[in-house]
Amino acid sequence: MPRLPFSIVAGGALAVVTLGSIAGAYAYSHGLGGLLGTQPTANQIVDRFEAVSGKHPGFRRNHAKGVCVTGYFDSNGNAAPLSRASVFAAGRSQVVGRLSIGGGNPAQADGASNVRSLALRIVTPGGGEWRTAMNSAPIFPVRTPEALFDMLAASRQAHDATTYGDNPGMDAFMKTHPEAARFDQWLRDHPPSSGFDNAAYYSVSAFRLIDRDGHAQDVRWRVEPDDAYTPLAAAQTHDTDFLERGLAGRLRQSPVRWHMIITLAQPGDVTNDSTRQWPANRTQIDVGTLVVQREEPQIDGPCRDISFDPLKLPDGIAPSDDPLLKARSAAYAQSHERRLHEEQRYAAGK
Repeated sequence: MPRLPFSIVAGGALAVVTLGSIAGAYAYSHGLGGLLGTQPTANQIVDRFEAVSGKHPGFRRNHAKGVCVTGYFDSNGNAAPLSRASVFAAGRSQVVGRLSIGGGNPAQADGASNVRSLALRIVTPGGGEWRTAMNSAPIFPVRTPEALFDMLAASRQAHDATTYGDNPGMDAFMKTHPEAARFDQWLRDHPPSSGFDNAAYYSVSAFRLIDRDGHAQDVRWRVEPDDAYTPLAAAQTHDTDFLERGLAGRLRQSPVRWHMIITLAQPGDVTNDSTRQWPANRTQIDVGTLVVQREEPQIDGPCRDISFDPLKLPDGIAPSDDPLLKARSAAYAQSHERRLHEEQRYAAGK
């Protein structure tokens, strides 16, 4: 049975669960109880993230290392028949985003993660807002919050193991969650990109677009870079911060562009399982261009206090029945509560 390396589990596989810095719409300070029944609480999930990477006050519990970016999204209007969301009407919306790697240690080397992440806050001229957190892998290793909770425990054991392979916890996890092998295989088949700028980023979870008549269409989205993908070079790993350095150098040449592609589900395509991709023959629509013009350090940049909660959706975009979405949203709120408390203690000199 394939085994997920710790660097993947802690740094890459969990990248889709971007624990935000401020509360979103689901500010459940006491966890997920009542929202997700017997599933692990947000408090418990965040505790396990901290157990894997250690406590780093003031930083996000996952994706602690990242960089702020700003730019715009030019919609071409192609998605307007599918969704009444103003962001899909032809025109330009402003963007504040964040490029990052997985893991809760803000000082970790860029090479420690096999997955990059891109989170966006898109605001239309009329004030509509859409937040999305995307990952450079199109699937997730597990499909439920319970399995995520178990994977975090197994990854902690991997972290503590003295030698690679000396990890009965991860072995047991893989036996009880064989679906995780699909994610492991995808990473083996797709080496990490050499930069933030030449990676594609995926919604992973399914969502629903709602048109003006109330009709719903299940979709996933991704952004495809104009820059040609190149795999990570061995020499790059000697630079702890090669991703941010590379992005800064690339932006000195010109803005970086991605095309946003929406994939339409057909009847029978699963929407509640992020470990499975849809068939490659599904209809795909180019709906506009994301342009990043500037990058800034996250310590005081415009993305610092944004929670990229995937359930911060405008009218015309709705969540699917993917059980991870509500768990992610609640965990963002819990992470914010802790981070805010830490910042207040720091300001007070305690």
